[in-house]
Amino acid sequence: MENQKSNSSLKAIILVLSILLLGSLFYIFKLTTEVKTLHTEVTSTKTEKENVLLDLQKLKATYDAAIAENTSMSDELIAEREKVVGLMAQLEKSKGDVASLAKYKQKFLALQTKMNSLMQEVEVLKKQNQALTTNLDSTKVVLTDSKNYNQVLVGQNEELSKTVEKGSKLSVLNLKTGAYKLKSSGKQIETDKASRANILKVSFTIAENKIAKSGDKTYYIQVIDTKNNVLGDKSTVEFGSESLTYSFTTSVKYENKTVNVSQDLPGKKFEKGTYFVNVFDKSELVSKSSFTLK
Repeated sequence: MENQKSNSSLKAIILVLSILLLGSLFYIFKLTTEVKTLHTEVTSTKTEKENVLLDLQKLKATYDAAIAENTSMSDELIAEREKVVGLMAQLEKSKGDVASLAKYKQKFLALQTKMNSLMQEVEVLKKQNQALTTNLDSTKVVLTDSKNYNQVLVGQNEELSKTVEKGSKLSVLNLKTGAYKLKSSGKQIETDKASRANILKVSFTIAENKIAKSGDKTYYIQVIDTKNNVLGDKSTVEFGSESLTYSFTTSVKYENKTVNVSQDLPGKKFEKGTYFVNVFDKSELVSKSSFTLK
């Protein structure tokens, strides 16, 4: 009887110990799994941080190479590179947790997008520079047959400057001059009689020019009578070492389109004979005409 009780107690103790052992093993297994998971997460986070740093270093290297090419975009490239360097410094000091890494990844992607856009612009500039260089080299080859390199380069620059200057000048066309009788009604009647004329009319056209500088343009009109006298205001203006006596000025707002100009010069007792009309752009004579009164 006592043996049976002893065996029962022993079995109960063994059962309890077995349950405790199984519980301990399960706890140890769970703890080991959590430690491994935490280690894996920490290792993964650390690796991800290093990857983002590596990507930022690649961005910086790309900017360094582009800046070394010394394009017209150098200032903008330098500014963007400094943003990359700043983000690298912030990331290195960060704890590297998942939340902060997500923030830095987002900033990296924005910087990468900006870099891709800038690199496309750099490539366009490089191609344009290459095309210009190729064209210049071709021009040098053609001209070197008759002149040495330095003479060609100087001559080419001078010729280009002259061409641009000439092309940007405005052309004064269709200069028309004549005498008119202004009636009390305001009506003007053209005449070739000196005794009837009391107005001289000057009109001309400024031609369209897309490469000329737009803005206000002033022309000096000089009307000379049969006795070589300048009619009208008889004002004098200086242009450097040159002076010009003119009858009147006319101002035009030029917007690179054709403009018609017309202005009257009132007068009394016009003499018979030939009158000369000159139009000046500053000191340069750009158009001239004449008419005769009987």
